[in-house]
Amino acid sequence: MVTSKQQKIILIADPQVLSIPAVENGDPMFDLCEQKIIAFGPSPEIPNNTDYTKMRKTVYEKLLQAQSLLPQGLRLCLYEGYRSLTLQNMLFTNRYNQIKAHCPNWSEQQVFEETTKLVSPVINIDGTKNIPPHSTGGAIDVYLINDQGEPVEMGIHPSRWTEDMDGSLSLTFSEKISNEAKHNRSIMNNVLESVEFVNYPTEYWHWSYGDRYWAYHIGHPHAIYESQENEGCSN
Repeated sequence: MVTSKQQKIILIADPQVLSIPAVENGDPMFDLCEQKIIAFGPSPEIPNNTDYTKMRKTVYEKLLQAQSLLPQGLRLCLYEGYRSLTLQNMLFTNRYNQIKAHCPNWSEQQVFEETTKLVSPVINIDGTKNIPPHSTGGAIDVYLINDQGEPVEMGIHPSRWTEDMDGSLSLTFSEKISNEAKHNRSIMNNVLESVEFVNYPTEYWHWSYGDRYWAYHIGHPHAIYESQENEGCSN
């Protein structure tokens, strides 16, 4: 029997995902700065990032549900929620150039696909516009912390994703991490899946609700969140 771990990974820029329409449902944005239940770390990627603690209200409510299901002594911590298209494009371009330099003999298609394992493109390889999950407010990057606010062993911290050149440590079901890290990932996977989040299996920390990747995996006819770029990232 083929398990979910063994099934082929559908990348975030796969044509099957990109073909799914997005129909905005108007779910408002919510800022974690307005609450003290879900923890969040310092500004990721760039200094003075004031948007990363924002997400859709429903996503926040589902995070609360997921955290309530964790064993005593563990909490969720947000690494990043909403991300502007400008920042998204910068991260994609940097990773693309990093892969290209590391694998100079690869074709543009190969470099692009490898890049999409850890960063969603703003512009697809055919030149069409993409809707990156983080730009919708429906995607979150999360990990586990203990009661003292310290990260528990997860194999690799989300902040070190650029160091994972072949992506093997970032894989949700990585075989290169310790048993303790596998156990902690399993705990987090179970609670997030139970409240309808969908994981991007090349990034154990990346979960989403309402975006096209979510719609593809649950069989919903359309995404319920569009990009928030034009509307602005306000509450």
